[in-house]
Amino acid sequence: MEKDFMHQRKLIYDRYVRYLFIACAALMTIIIFSIIFFVGKQGLMTFHDVSPIEFFFADKWNPLIHKYGALSFIIGSIVVTLLAIVLGTPLGLLGAVFMSKISPRRLRNIMRPAVDLYVAIPSVVYGYIGLTVLVPLVRKIFHVNMGYGVFVTSVILAVMILPTIISISEDALNGVPKPLEEASLALGATYWQTLYRVIIPSAAPGILTAIVLAMARAIGETMAVQMVIGNTPLIPKGLFTPTSTLTSNIVIEMGNTPFGSTWGNALFLMALVLLVVSLLMILIIRRIGARRYT
Repeated sequence: MEKDFMHQRKLIYDRYVRYLFIACAALMTIIIFSIIFFVGKQGLMTFHDVSPIEFFFADKWNPLIHKYGALSFIIGSIVVTLLAIVLGTPLGLLGAVFMSKISPRRLRNIMRPAVDLYVAIPSVVYGYIGLTVLVPLVRKIFHVNMGYGVFVTSVILAVMILPTIISISEDALNGVPKPLEEASLALGATYWQTLYRVIIPSAAPGILTAIVLAMARAIGETMAVQMVIGNTPLIPKGLFTPTSTLTSNIVIEMGNTPFGSTWGNALFLMALVLLVVSLLMILIIRRIGARRYT
């Protein structure tokens, strides 16, 4: 009798715990879609006063005279993100190959937690180091007036995305079946040929996932970018010219912007553009992952 009662009670617990998980998932979905709906609704209200052509294709941003061209912010975000990927991907990939295939196990056991710890450093620390060390150094080496701009921002972002690229690429390299490597060596290939022609191509989907995630991290970064980019609404004309990104401009202007005004709605539209770009990157990641396991 006692055992039947305990069994019935466990079944009731299982049923209610299942409902609890369903409720949490539903709440999480509602919150996410509410954020997307709110940002999208406020952002799209910009087009009541500003044409889409002006917002996306004009580079004049001055809310005081009703100019809302966001092209310079969009181009600034794309340029610093792509340059950060160009600088950070080779370093991250080489680090992942070293940790996965070359380093001794003892050194690997030290480096992996260090890379994980690397992620925990706040972005404001990176920005402060860039502001106090890198900007004066660039000014001195390249003989430029300011030092702020695309180059310093890209270097800071490249450093910030390294843990993402290293961790995910290392997992992808470790996931390559050992028989593939052994078969290549048995056929007479050197270890470097095996690494270059067998192991890295086999891990390519995971490495691409790491790069796309790093791009999402770089394009969404705010504080460090805002501290070193110069915050000037101009299309970048060189590596050492100041510019601005979508995130940095939102941070600078959101405190002075009345909610519901055209200015405020334009900032929400910038956030919507960032959201759409991030969602597209997530879709790309899912597609790469699907191809990896089919």
